[in-house]
Amino acid sequence: MAGAFFDMVADDREIFLATFGKEHRVEGKQIVAIFDEHALRERQGGSELGVAESSLMIFAKVEDLPKQRVPGSNLNVDGVEYIVDDWTPEDGMARIALSAATV
Repeated sequence: MAGAFFDMVADDREIFLATFGKEHRVEGKQIVAIFDEHALRERQGGSELGVAESSLMIFAKVEDLPKQRVPGSNLNVDGVEYIVDDWTPEDGMARIALSAATV
């Protein structure tokens, strides 16, 4: 029974990414990801710690991304360096809140 559930979750994330995702380059690897300004604004409205100052929220498959980064680490997305504010994996998808790195 558990296997069937996880198969459904995997199918759902494929549909989710195919419907809303676009190709982006993360740490030099081309992946399909969703940049979600609405989810970011919603989380900022709740003043969630570590996300309040974020400028970008990404959703992508965990296996497409590099190893999970801790807050304060750098992550290059589409040739731009960002600082990881939050990186939360859930059901095979990662939600990553990023802030622009200051130069």
